[in-house]
Amino acid sequence: MLPFEFTIKGPPVSSQTKNRQRLQHWKADVRQAAVACVIAGAAPVAVPVRISTTYYYEGDTPDVDNIIKPIQDALNGVVFVDDAQCQETKSRKRPLNGFVSSRDLRTTLRRLRVAKIP
Repeated sequence: MLPFEFTIKGPPVSSQTKNRQRLQHWKADVRQAAVACVIAGAAPVAVPVRISTTYYYEGDTPDVDNIIKPIQDALNGVVFVDDAQCQETKSRKRPLNGFVSSRDLRTTLRRLRVAKIP
């Protein structure tokens, strides 16, 4: 099942938000996007993993370090057994500024990647 890549539509919600309902909706959106991409019959992996996220944004955005925790939580039981398996994370954000290069577009289409730690 690894590497596993998918795109989540919409702006991320920070783990620091005071709007807990919005956070729960965001986690549900992430989970739904992941489930839609999981190969039928694939079980969550039980090996150490690394996660890489890229968020393309316009306007205000949450801190890059607060984006990844809700995503990891949402992937529990779908991509991996438990987010404690995440031994390496990379989270970045890039402004759109009205222009996206073809290189950026390829990255956008693979915005979240989960891979086995070698």
